[in-house]
Amino acid sequence: MGIFDDLNPFAALETPAGRRSWLADLCTSIPKATDKNDLLDLIDNALLVSAPAGDTATLESLGTRYRGQVDKAGELHDRVNRVAHKGLPEVWVGHTSVLASDAVAGAARAATKMSEAFQGGAKALHALADALGTAKKQDADGRALMQQAKERLGPRDSFFDFGRLIETAQEKAEKKAALEAGRGLAADGVESMHKGAVSADDAVRAAARDLNKWAAEARAGKMHSGQLSAVDRMMLADTSGKDGAPDYNEILTAGELERSGRAMDQLSPADRARMDRLLAGAGTPQEKAYLMKALAAGHGVDDIQAFDGKIHGKDPAWLQRHLAPIVTGADSLKDEGTNPLSGANMNTELQDFDGQQWAQGGDGQDGTCVASTTVAARAVVDPVYALSLTGGPSGQEDDPEAFRQRLVAEQHRMHLEGHGGADWEGMNLQGQEQISNKEISPQTGSAYELHEVRNPDARRDILPAIEKSVADGKPVPFDAEGVTNGKWNGHSMMIVGQEGDKLEIYNPWGRTTWISEDDFVNGGMAKASDNRYHDAYAVHLPQD
Repeated sequence: MGIFDDLNPFAALETPAGRRSWLADLCTSIPKATDKNDLLDLIDNALLVSAPAGDTATLESLGTRYRGQVDKAGELHDRVNRVAHKGLPEVWVGHTSVLASDAVAGAARAATKMSEAFQGGAKALHALADALGTAKKQDADGRALMQQAKERLGPRDSFFDFGRLIETAQEKAEKKAALEAGRGLAADGVESMHKGAVSADDAVRAAARDLNKWAAEARAGKMHSGQLSAVDRMMLADTSGKDGAPDYNEILTAGELERSGRAMDQLSPADRARMDRLLAGAGTPQEKAYLMKALAAGHGVDDIQAFDGKIHGKDPAWLQRHLAPIVTGADSLKDEGTNPLSGANMNTELQDFDGQQWAQGGDGQDGTCVASTTVAARAVVDPVYALSLTGGPSGQEDDPEAFRQRLVAEQHRMHLEGHGGADWEGMNLQGQEQISNKEISPQTGSAYELHEVRNPDARRDILPAIEKSVADGKPVPFDAEGVTNGKWNGHSMMIVGQEGDKLEIYNPWGRTTWISEDDFVNGGMAKASDNRYHDAYAVHLPQD
């Protein structure tokens, strides 16, 4: 078995994915065993795997405790909501001049999100407890069958057994029957153990994914700056773009709330006073949130003041059009099937500025997919950079052709920076890692590290880290490949969102769509592109 060929073959047993893979190999080898001693060795190898860990009673207790908080959060929402509808006077609160009525309404929404987070956390823990209970039973049943197989096979054959020259037909028949019976019991046993390992591994991954998501959704507590009031922090966490589903289009991600709060605390007194004035003078919550997003992206107050001069007084629709390359619609998760010819999802959303898509080469035709993905990633996390592309030097332009020219020029700049091929074709993985670290890392605060994921186990293993990064608001570039008519094809895309077991994919052909975790793991990436690119093979993961 390939998994046994490692320098330390038992290292695989230290992770859930390793145990799952170890048992999967044994599910193939045990039914093929033709020698008693070899079969006993394989059974012992299966029994080396530890049982699924975790205390189901503790998980149930935690889930029940979380669920008990739901009613309290719901009661808080009702009380706050009643205040919001009692005709509050138009007074301003907080350092950044928030209207009191807006603050109270925001508090009601925060209470609702808190209730949803407790409910989601409780559901995740109860589901984990149930799945873990099932996994433990499957494992225990499998181990019992393994022990029965060992008993049926009897002790290992010794040197003297092999040396016997004469063996009666009855003895041969009995040995054959024992081997067949033991092999059948062992095959059933390892299959049950493998099911238990899969159940436990999948359940833990799902729980980690959901709990990370709900932790990120508890947004009001992400900004820890002592320089902003609780009202200011709550309202910044609550602000979304004008169009699209509010929960999918929050201006400040969980990670940006944390980074902007830290940056506020590190400003000098003079810069802090200037930042306070900019926030207090903002005309809309969206304008205020974009100023903080610029701070989170690492810009100094001088740059932010210049940026504010370009966006000040603009309505929320203008801000979203110029500063948000990706807008996610409320119906974007709807499954409309795939194109029978290309294999691509039918339900896709075009991502454009005034009709000009955020696409490689402007029309999706040149080979700068890596550079184009990197340009989009930087624009997603840095509104100052996004405005330089959409609005030009003045920040005021609404010209799709001028945007196209700037976009393509920037894509070509990064392509050369990453030592991409001639005629704007292709870039190797090292070049992609280099431009990710130069162009995105300063804005996210995380270095990008290349992980090759050339099989389903590797892709499954990296999913929790991908989903945590996305929940924090850090886009994750990745590469997909396939072979058509003997020709290798590669394409770069980016994971920008996550909801349940779905991943939102930006394709630099200028569109987004949702795929499932199973699509990512098991060769379904054509849904985000086309039939030339089935398998994700490399992920550029932000490191905490």
